Amino acid sequence: MELKEINQKLKETRDELLGIVNALNRDQLSKRKELNSWTISQVCQHLIKTEELYVMAIKKGLKSTEDSLIENKPQLEFLIDRSNKIEAPDIAKPDDESLEGKEIIEKLNHSREKLNEVLKTVEDPSLLSRRHLIHPVFKEMLLIEWVRSLYLHEQRHIKQIIEIKDGI
Repeated sequence: MELKEINQKLKETRDELLGIVNALNRDQLSKRKELNSWTISQVCQHLIKTEELYVMAIKKGLKSTEDSLIENKPQLEFLIDRSNKIEAPDIAKPDDESLEGKEIIEKLNHSREKLNEVLKTVEDPSLLSRRHLIHPVFKEMLLIEWVRSLYLHEQRHIKQIIEIKDGI
């Protein structure tokens, strides 16, 4: 998948997420489906933190001067399957603070702006397919996979948000 296609998927997925969040009130954003589950606000905080961490990782990976020998991981679609439980690394876990919809949207927009800024600095997009970095959950991944996994990860959490919303 090319960067142009990935950017389109990132935009479509983010637009869907923003539409959902924008339609929710403060109570809906702060409710839990189950006692120990995240609120919709916390799911969004997790998405914001993850995107910010990915921006730092992609920047770091782009500084490498050696081409990667690892293979592409096209099986990243498993991310969308919510029956596969994946524990978020502590660094990407949300805090207990409940954010308002407007603040969530501002932070989501800000983290996406940072990602877009980094991607715009890549003069040769093939570089993203030639550099890699170790992911805390998925191990060695090409940078293009880091970018691609962002919209898949977001789609996974959109499903979670809908589950929470429908369970309220």
